[in-house]
Amino acid sequence: MTRHFLTLNDLSTDELRSIIKRAQELKIMHKEGIIYEPLKNKVLGMVFEKSSTRTRVSFESGMIHFGGQAIFLSPRDTQLGRGEPIEDSARVLSSMVDIIMIRTFEHSKIEKFAKYSSVPVINALTDIYHPCQLLSDIQTYAEHRGDIRGKTVCWIGDGNNMCHSFINAAKQFDFHLNISTPVGFEANTDIINRAKEHVSIINNPMEAAKNVDLVVTDVWASMGQEDEQYERVDAFSDFQVNDEIMSVANSEALFMHCLPAHRGEEVTSSVIDGPQSVVFDEAENRLHSQKALLEFLMNKQP
Repeated sequence: MTRHFLTLNDLSTDELRSIIKRAQELKIMHKEGIIYEPLKNKVLGMVFEKSSTRTRVSFESGMIHFGGQAIFLSPRDTQLGRGEPIEDSARVLSSMVDIIMIRTFEHSKIEKFAKYSSVPVINALTDIYHPCQLLSDIQTYAEHRGDIRGKTVCWIGDGNNMCHSFINAAKQFDFHLNISTPVGFEANTDIINRAKEHVSIINNPMEAAKNVDLVVTDVWASMGQEDEQYERVDAFSDFQVNDEIMSVANSEALFMHCLPAHRGEEVTSSVIDGPQSVVFDEAENRLHSQKALLEFLMNKQP
């Protein structure tokens, strides 16, 4: 049976933890210059309907490290469901490559694509979820502070795809998540309800950040919401992660952001450049955690 990675819930907790552990091993191997090519002559098809820097570079580099190749398909090269049905695109592409990564808008697109794909499909971001980023985030926390199980994480900002993936992660990795969003920008209720024992909704961001072990935020207007930027700046003005927010968190608390960041909006430069910030380790770990994911999915195929 072909395994896909569309959300964190597609894998078991044990499988996710094994990927995090393997990512740390692969990172050490890479730093030591060890050549390891388990995907030699394999091809990753990369379908982008949303632009990216970290996602493209990390997946391409990962396949090169593994001895394989990656084919980049830009929005000009393919438009899922426009001109050709998604199910037809899935059947054709999956007959030519060994694994597929998709970065798109509607989550329903990637679900339909995976249904008709004969090879593993990885969600590299949709409007609802961003599971690959969470693999990197959990790896980063483990490297700096150990197991995240039993810890408390605070999400401040938009109830977006990153927030939804943190909700799934709270259940899968057994930590508690405080969510603080402006009125009208809350996370999806159904996603919250599926992990409700691991989630608290706290409207005041200062209250949400008290004594937490990790503070996380993201841009106020995600890709495709640029026309809402000015409206969102007003709505989110009290939800900036700044020195005051970090001062009420645990003294050993870390700060994360999936990047790119709008300094001076969702986070101040003093925080993102400060001693508690691990955003650049977090960015690098996209490479290592996705290599572990690629290896896992390819090894699980018949």
